[in-house]
Amino acid sequence: MLVTGGAGFIGANFVPGAVAAYGRVTVLDALTYAGDRRNLAAVSSSDFEFVEGDIADAALVDKLVGQSDIVVHFAAESHVDNSIGDPAPFIRTNVVGTFNILEAVRRHDVRLHHISTDEVFGALPLDTGTRFTESTRYDPSSPYSATKASSDHLVRAWTRSYGIAATISNCANNYGPYQHVEKLIPRHITSVLTGSRPKVYGTGANVREWTHVDDHNAAVQLILDSGRLGDTYLIGSGQERSNKQVTQAILRLLDRSPDAYDQVADRPGHDLRYATDSTKLRTELGWTPQYEDFESGLAQTITWYRDNAVWWHEAKRTTEARYAAGT
Repeated sequence: MLVTGGAGFIGANFVPGAVAAYGRVTVLDALTYAGDRRNLAAVSSSDFEFVEGDIADAALVDKLVGQSDIVVHFAAESHVDNSIGDPAPFIRTNVVGTFNILEAVRRHDVRLHHISTDEVFGALPLDTGTRFTESTRYDPSSPYSATKASSDHLVRAWTRSYGIAATISNCANNYGPYQHVEKLIPRHITSVLTGSRPKVYGTGANVREWTHVDDHNAAVQLILDSGRLGDTYLIGSGQERSNKQVTQAILRLLDRSPDAYDQVADRPGHDLRYATDSTKLRTELGWTPQYEDFESGLAQTITWYRDNAVWWHEAKRTTEARYAAGT
């Protein structure tokens, strides 16, 4: 198996199980600011190989895909704020990089699973029961989600035009160990742990569906084992929370006042709500999330960040300095 982006948040949590299930696993990761070789320190199998490199490098991608039977494609630029400030890396990685993988998969007749996001569907109204489904029209709001939508369309086109063996999953917001501190949950946790007040965009009314990374990766494994080629599966726990509710839950679990946060100006194009209908995944493949209670998964995540300050301390300093400078 080749895992792209395997030193990033979701990929690094996926790799240990992949090594156990598949034997030989190669990770390709560019080790940008969001990738960290330390995330894979616990993977000690002689059948594991790490390659530092970029999916925009077509020759390298072709070589590694040619040595593989399965490609699981996690690699992506994924932070919305960063995409608004500079979309170019998102085009390069999410669009051109995915094109390189698709061409290599086509040449070598290799199975592909492509990891995507529910943000490709745009926004849902607040306070309704409406959810995204596999047939929801794409309507991306940010450069990030637009590039992920582009990559999804490329995978489907290569499946239909060239007959590659591929599946796609679009997931709700993930959280858990090894997530970069620029993201909402780890940023808030580490702010409280370092004595700062979390910052919430606008009124904090925007709603997201939160899925623990272990539950997401268990779903990916099921899709690899039993998913129908050419199909798309939505991965979501059903646990919806507003950003304000998430912030207050973190404060409460860390024994702080639930109003010990600051509101800041909202970001451009901030989607109101994401929520997925994961019925297909649950009924066809039998997926059930382990962390059906959001706060139990959140408590586990808080414990990890509390116990691993050495992992995030420097990234926290750099991230907060960047936000303070408005870059």
